[in-house]
Amino acid sequence: MNSSTSTPAPLPSAQNAHQRLPVTGIILAGGAGRRMGGADKGWLDWQGKPLIERAIAILHGDCTDIVISANRNMDPYAQWGHRVVSDLTADFQGPLMGLAAGMHAATQAWVASIPVDSPYLPQDIVRRMWQAKGGHDLVVVRSADHWHAVICLCRRALLPQLQRYLDGGGRRAQGWFQDLSFAGLTLPADLLRNCNHPEDMT
Repeated sequence: MNSSTSTPAPLPSAQNAHQRLPVTGIILAGGAGRRMGGADKGWLDWQGKPLIERAIAILHGDCTDIVISANRNMDPYAQWGHRVVSDLTADFQGPLMGLAAGMHAATQAWVASIPVDSPYLPQDIVRRMWQAKGGHDLVVVRSADHWHAVICLCRRALLPQLQRYLDGGGRRAQGWFQDLSFAGLTLPADLLRNCNHPEDMT
């Protein structure tokens, strides 16, 4: 990764700061990138900008603050002006580890997480999840036939449940919330595409 080619660009502020939700946005950027040849996905070029810039832009307007969960290039990620945290365990043990690290660092009562490699998510994804929660403490995004469990909104108070799942050896993203009361938010599958292979970056 050559951070010198990716100078953080200023992002527009929300129209009024008070319109932001009581939500800490968490960008999950700590994966091993195995299907990308081991690349740190946050710094891969997507439409002329690094994926991390797109992820920040998605969360920026509706979240009070942002945490970047990463396991490499910590200082370059910090150049974007947001707190950067790493997994409490080594060896890239999955996105739920990054979610837990982000929840530990969150300042707000709610957190919203998105993967760094999902640039097609709508700009208002956090507000859509907020509006879908009703009386639930958790909202999980899905397509018609697949749960996207790390695109979610949840109360930070659910961290103990997540931590127990991880401490028990659970790593499957769809597994930790199955016994909880949650709402689903269905989006078209094309908005939930991940950049998992080099051909996905075009």
